[in-house]
Amino acid sequence: MNAVLELDTVTRVHGEGATEVTALNAVSFAAHAGELVAVMGPSGSGKSTLLTLAGGLDTPTSGAVRVEGVDLATLGQKGRAAMRRTAVGYVFQDFNLIPALTAVENVALPRELDGAGTRSARKAALAALEEVGIADLARRFPDEMSGGQQQRVAIARAIVGERRLVLADEPTGALDSETGEDILRLLRSRCDAGAAGVLVTHEARHAAWADRVVFLRDGVVVDESGSDRPDALLEQSR
Repeated sequence: MNAVLELDTVTRVHGEGATEVTALNAVSFAAHAGELVAVMGPSGSGKSTLLTLAGGLDTPTSGAVRVEGVDLATLGQKGRAAMRRTAVGYVFQDFNLIPALTAVENVALPRELDGAGTRSARKAALAALEEVGIADLARRFPDEMSGGQQQRVAIARAIVGERRLVLADEPTGALDSETGEDILRLLRSRCDAGAAGVLVTHEARHAAWADRVVFLRDGVVVDESGSDRPDALLEQSR
């Protein structure tokens, strides 16, 4: 399998001197085409930092982050933004929807910014909203939707178009259990179709959808296993 995402001995340090905090410490990590990887660990273990680096939203203090073989450090800010619009889907914990845009406009925006025509972008956006079960809310604004509905819009935005890497930070946090399972099934199907996926989660039952579980503690990978061991890993962290 080809590595779509690769972190090569990545360290991320925040602050300096007495306030210095090492969020990730020499972490090497990969996600391959067709693979869904769950990242677990206690609060403060570096899970979200790993995702922000993988999505080019932050840069490492040392080491390299590569997406499809391209070192993100060589792209610059505009290049990384272009990559996120075309190749990488990112599901944030706090949705990050634009309040002044409807659901379909929020989902279509990355496609339009990348040069797709409005009609084509809206068609793709409606198809993505249909996939997450809320096509009927296409013309609603974020403040007219529940938290769970907003989360599904955010997920639709992350999967619209040909996304080769999908990064999801607790994507089911605002959803009921049944809808959450539907979303995980959707992420799983995207990976089965050839995308690479990275899922940050606290839930062992959600990690069970993954091919591998990577467990972080204090910014270090302490275990990497098949998806049949998340409960045991959680017990070890307590």
